[in-house]
Amino acid sequence: MNRQRHILHCDCNSFYASVEMQENPNLRGKRIAVCGSKEDRHGIVLTASYPAKHMGVKTGMAIWQAQQCCRDLIIVPPHYTEYMRYSGYVREILQDYSDQIEGFGLDESWVDVSGSTGLFGSPMTIAQEISDRVKRELGITVSIGVSNNKVTAKLGSDYKKPDAITRIEPDNYKEIVYPLPVQDLLYVGPATQKKLNSYAIRTIGQLAETDPKTLQRWFGKLGYTLSAFARGLDTSPVARQDHTATIKSVGNSGTTPRDLISDEDVWLMLLVMSESVAARMRELGMKCTVVEVSVRDCDLAGFVRQHKIDTPTNGALEIARVAFELFKSNYRWGKPLRGVGVRGAGLVPEDCAIQLGFFSNQEKREKLERIDKAVDTVRERYGYTCVQRARIYTDRGLGQINPKDDHTVHPVGFFNAG
Repeated sequence: MNRQRHILHCDCNSFYASVEMQENPNLRGKRIAVCGSKEDRHGIVLTASYPAKHMGVKTGMAIWQAQQCCRDLIIVPPHYTEYMRYSGYVREILQDYSDQIEGFGLDESWVDVSGSTGLFGSPMTIAQEISDRVKRELGITVSIGVSNNKVTAKLGSDYKKPDAITRIEPDNYKEIVYPLPVQDLLYVGPATQKKLNSYAIRTIGQLAETDPKTLQRWFGKLGYTLSAFARGLDTSPVARQDHTATIKSVGNSGTTPRDLISDEDVWLMLLVMSESVAARMRELGMKCTVVEVSVRDCDLAGFVRQHKIDTPTNGALEIARVAFELFKSNYRWGKPLRGVGVRGAGLVPEDCAIQLGFFSNQEKREKLERIDKAVDTVRERYGYTCVQRARIYTDRGLGQINPKDDHTVHPVGFFNAG
């Protein structure tokens, strides 16, 4: 007999701004926006306080746009160490109620409390206690969704903000969820939303009532997933709290020091990012079987694409080449780009047995791997920039950054902006 699931989704309200106001009481109640550095081209709003949001300031806005909406806006630089510290504090509170906690960025977490109700009471009681403790112990607020699955729990935490708890179960699902805009559903990004809207599907209810076979024809396998999610069906588990859990991917992304206006610019940035991703995989003793590339243009529109590779790799050059081919196959120049990212997924141990293709050049691959590891050793001793690829020096503005240190960390809400 299957036990009924009780899932919470906890979302720290305006997290970066809330931490800044807690650390600096003079900012409390004021219109503030945490923004990246203008000089480093990260001059966009990462998050804003609720008084600023009420004036029209939105995540993802350029600083100058935000200041037009709110003349007395206070710009605050980000302090990521503090955000990570507070994120850890929130997680410590959640761990008192369950060992099944799955983070979603620094500011969001799913918690499976199915096995905790005998000790702590109903899911709503647990949610209220978590909310009260976060407010009392940390001075920030959370919105919590309570449901029987992860997707609907997240809809619940988004439904009412700030400092709220929303229960969404089968008995009230259609009443609450069906009128919501389709883009509120997990995995419905701008491109998917646009396509759904073109078929006159604008609400989650309309999506739920669309034939799954029709959605499959439009979106492939994703169509069935969207149909299930829209109908409140999700069986995915919440990851069990385990510091030795398998890492599934390694990635790096950031806002570029200047606009990217050519294939050559993109290749250089992908190479820089791939150096970081590959080095991290080697530190973990892993290789990737999937390479993913993401881009954002000057209007913050973009895409994510991935490709499964034949032979696992943790080589920077190989990862960069695959990412670049993905980019060229999917982007037509119209607007300058201001952000790129590379991710290695489908990780496997680097010493795992591999199936060699008839035409694979394993000897050359092994030689490049030895070179990469030698470079890692030198960089560890003398610093990242002591050894660089010659191509990096063709554009010091783009090439002379340390992607392992110098990139903007965005809250989850940033990627849902717009």
